[in-house]
Amino acid sequence: MHKIAVIPGDGTGPEVIKEGIKVIDAAAKKFNIKLEYTYFDFGGERYLKTGETLPDSAIAELKKFEAIYLGAIGHPDVKPGILETGILLKARFALDQYINLRPVKLYPGVETPLKDKVPGDIDFVVIRENSGGIYTGIGGATRVGTPDEIATQVMVYDRRTVDRCLRYSFELKKKRNAKNPAYAAKPITLVHKRNVLMHAGDLWYRAFEEMGERDYPEIKRDYNHIDAANMWFVKNPEWYDVIVTENLFGDIITDLGAMIQGGLGVASGGNINPDKGGISMFEPMGGSAPKYTGKNVINPMATIGAGMMMLDTLGESQAAAAIETAMAAAMLKMKSQAAGRMGYSTTEVGDMVAKAI
Repeated sequence: MHKIAVIPGDGTGPEVIKEGIKVIDAAAKKFNIKLEYTYFDFGGERYLKTGETLPDSAIAELKKFEAIYLGAIGHPDVKPGILETGILLKARFALDQYINLRPVKLYPGVETPLKDKVPGDIDFVVIRENSGGIYTGIGGATRVGTPDEIATQVMVYDRRTVDRCLRYSFELKKKRNAKNPAYAAKPITLVHKRNVLMHAGDLWYRAFEEMGERDYPEIKRDYNHIDAANMWFVKNPEWYDVIVTENLFGDIITDLGAMIQGGLGVASGGNINPDKGGISMFEPMGGSAPKYTGKNVINPMATIGAGMMMLDTLGESQAAAAIETAMAAAMLKMKSQAAGRMGYSTTEVGDMVAKAI
């Protein structure tokens, strides 16, 4: 029995979560997997009523589950940053979800803005360190509101935080190499800005090279500056297989990755605690899209993909593979992955994927 905490969230979040669970249940039935869902109402509406985002008592409650399935967080009546830091970042830090896992994969029939690129060209994974860097909130402001105002935000990393992210990345690369010769021919790529961010960048680079030479000498290694990586993502995405980077840079390049794989409608992500007993959280990369709320036109495919990732992380690899096959079949029938232009409603997409399973 897998115990899943479900946070439908705001806007179109409940709509896509409903379809994601429909698909997960279809796979669970086929492969005789028992699931138990518990729903939580964290999000904008609760905040507006109670002033609560994610109380400490909720963190203790969430630790009782194996995974969290999240729809979306973001409400037009709540100031930006309150829900994001109070729910998403708090959960990531409190549950030590130190890996942000972002597959970037172009499926057949899905349109990419990159000319002449085909599914085999866009099939890589970005691993974003998810617990350190600028997002730790170290810094401050002084002389606010004056011409001499100063603001600081500090990129902070320790060797343990860097090493555990790199270890996860090398291990994932090792698994992918064994799975597919095409993956094995490509390097694992570290992305940073070590020519300017000399202290933090040097820590990441030295740790990457030392771990690679010592523990994974059979794995090819490469390094990109973040600005160069942005260029090569667009020009030559086929160069990449596993990319590892720090928090801020990962936040930026995964949105670029989402666009080249067909948009936020198909982009899924996981906030992973890979340690024994760790709780991971899975979500679509898109926001709550309040303008589409209740119209049954939002694309649930990213949320379905997040459910696929969740099952895979829980060890249900057969069910996850069945969902991915069904997703690919459904995408071939859809006119577009953009909201309102799919040729199907939100509910119909969910039905189509569930039926294909």
